[in-house]
Amino acid sequence: MAKRLTTFSKFVITLVIVAGVFFGGKYILQNTEFGQNLLNKSDNPENPKKDNPKPSGNTDVISVGVVTWGGYAGGQYFNEGFDANTNSRFYKDYGFEVEFKVLDDFDASRAAWKRDEVQLLWCTIDAFPTEVNALKDFDPVVVWQADWSRGGDAIVARRGINSVADLRGKRIAVAELSPSHSFLIWLLDAGGLSVNDVEIVPQSSAIDAAEVFKSQRVDAAVVWSPDDEACLRAVAGSSVLESTRSASNIIADVFIAKRSFVEANKDKMRQMYEGWMRGSAEINSSDANKRKAAQILSENFPGFTVDDTYQAINNVRLTTHGDNQNFFGLDPNFRGVNGNSLYTRMANVYRDLGYIEGSVPNWRLIAMPELVESTNLSGSQHEAEGTKEFSELDDQSGRDAEAIASKQVRINFRTAEYILDENAKYIIDKEFVEIAKAFANARIRIEGNTDSQGSRSTNIALSKKRAEAVRDYLVEVHNMPRNRFIVIGNGPDKPLASNDTESGRAQNRRTDFELVRE
Repeated sequence: MAKRLTTFSKFVITLVIVAGVFFGGKYILQNTEFGQNLLNKSDNPENPKKDNPKPSGNTDVISVGVVTWGGYAGGQYFNEGFDANTNSRFYKDYGFEVEFKVLDDFDASRAAWKRDEVQLLWCTIDAFPTEVNALKDFDPVVVWQADWSRGGDAIVARRGINSVADLRGKRIAVAELSPSHSFLIWLLDAGGLSVNDVEIVPQSSAIDAAEVFKSQRVDAAVVWSPDDEACLRAVAGSSVLESTRSASNIIADVFIAKRSFVEANKDKMRQMYEGWMRGSAEINSSDANKRKAAQILSENFPGFTVDDTYQAINNVRLTTHGDNQNFFGLDPNFRGVNGNSLYTRMANVYRDLGYIEGSVPNWRLIAMPELVESTNLSGSQHEAEGTKEFSELDDQSGRDAEAIASKQVRINFRTAEYILDENAKYIIDKEFVEIAKAFANARIRIEGNTDSQGSRSTNIALSKKRAEAVRDYLVEVHNMPRNRFIVIGNGPDKPLASNDTESGRAQNRRTDFELVRE
């Protein structure tokens, strides 16, 4: 005869059934498509983001470490925000989630990457040589370029500093071993100066550099937008000496990842690159999309309005698939600045300045172009950025245009001749071509100068022909736009030294290259 259940036994069985229903229902809601749909349709006031739901907890999320900067908008726009969510097009189109973590503290961002708290991490390729050895145990690789700075970095200067030459002996606040530092080095070089000709006042960040300038403790500072505008408001008579709007190919934001992570997630990483490029192309092609991206950024950058973040996006070139092909050297016909040339140059510069001990890995060891190579995106919106078109100027306009920086290069010609020999071409390539490419949005004035031997009229004509020969070489060999150049023959009218000695005459036989404001 069966035994009757006691009251306590019935109570225990009831608890087991209730628990099974509760936890089973919770599992279905959180881990099945049916359950997610029920949650999305719910009007529960405790779920205010039902139109932007979080993904299920058991789905892998790719975390991206970024800073407060407009150049990553392509990925953030494609993700429909910074948080991992199922409205993300990464999720809808490719089946995985992405999140963006703002890590403005440099050291903290690197520590987070090492601990795998983020899998992709921002850096700039110009400054990467200074940190790559510290990361070598994690085998970092550069996977794609996100942007070129186009006005986002600027040098502000007090009243009376109107050219790079005016910086000689001045105090300049700059965050060392950062994109700001790289920009300053390039600009000084374009003006025929070096960091030894100025007094560097080191700062921990560009934000700190701006504060030091606003307190008028330095003569100039390298800052990030929108701090440049704040500096101009704070210091009467100050101005932006130069920005990356003209110095268009110096600061390149890229993303690095651990080689092991990329190798283990090749498909996801290629899809993430593809989606990011689609997002960048859409923003570049539509102001409405750009404003949507600005809205996303403003919601995640405390203290920034939509207007602020819209301008931040305007201060960069969001790179396309075509730009990335150029950056990784996949187009043999591209003659502009690529990742290899920028990384290698800055590695040598920082080593010469004593910031790098020993060697750094070769570009081929840290670049991983496979994601770009294996992606097929077609259409004009995915093409590489074209060369800037310059309008033709008359001789007088070009002669009087304000120069940002002037670099003197001595090119020797045989008496009464203006044809460039191989040595002259070598000097131009070594001393000026990289600067001309880096400042691709600035005009270039080439001034030919002679000593006083012979008639003035003959020397003026000869000096102009020599300047024209230099221009023609840059146009024909390095594919630079002809209208970019302003050619002037000064003859003997602008001597640097006395024409009474051979050494003085040798100094006066020179070619001056000047970067000219538009």
